[in-house]
Amino acid sequence: MVKIANFKQGTIHYTVEGEGRAIVFVHGFLETSKIWIEFTHELKKYFKIITVDLPGHGKSDCYGYIHTMELMAQSVHAVLEELNLRKYIMVGHSMGGYVALAYAELYPDNLRGLVLFHSSAFADSAEKIIERERAIVVVKKNQNLFVKGAIKKLFNPKYAAYYKKEIEEMENDAKSFTKQGIIDCLEGMKQRKDREVILKFAQYPVMFILGKMDPVIDFQKLKEQSTIPSKSFSCVLSESGHMGFIEEKNKSQKALKRFIRMAFSKM
Repeated sequence: MVKIANFKQGTIHYTVEGEGRAIVFVHGFLETSKIWIEFTHELKKYFKIITVDLPGHGKSDCYGYIHTMELMAQSVHAVLEELNLRKYIMVGHSMGGYVALAYAELYPDNLRGLVLFHSSAFADSAEKIIERERAIVVVKKNQNLFVKGAIKKLFNPKYAAYYKKEIEEMENDAKSFTKQGIIDCLEGMKQRKDREVILKFAQYPVMFILGKMDPVIDFQKLKEQSTIPSKSFSCVLSESGHMGFIEEKNKSQKALKRFIRMAFSKM
């Protein structure tokens, strides 16, 4: 069921399905909460599933000229406060993982587990910052061209043609976003800080889901980072690029379910 939460001078759209202990899913850049529909179909039989459209994405509003990871984390918190939830596991894909880490810094007592799905605690490198600045220039000139190029490269190129339908659907959704919303998030990712310290001192279990063929995040560096938390778990998807919940849905879903049950059993 789609719902709306008030946040600052705008609204954040979200969905709630299922019953039981709560799992919060946070999508990535150029995505919406719709990306989780197929992935959470099985999980909602056992848990309460909350998915959120981040600011500038889906039907949620834009805020100012930069969507910092902290601001987006606060928007997610507004949803969870609306639902009167206090303890939950948070799953963040890509940029959603950056938001989840900001959330962990702001509201550590609310988390019972953190899942970084093709995401990391690294800040942008100097090279990545330049890449984002170039992306902003392209978005300003031709948003559709940027969207088309950015989404296709998220998948393992070996199998990208197989996911033509999913890619086209994501492209159509992202083309409907405001240009300012896309730029706001690029600016926010560009300015985000390194949060490896959050991993080091996490009092809850942390799971990394890694794509061996990920074209966005260096697999070896992320594998090394995954050893930082004292309660660390990993799932390596050997055939996945950056979209494992689509590319290797069953494997990642089973691994996530095991992690969720383990994390809640420690309560």
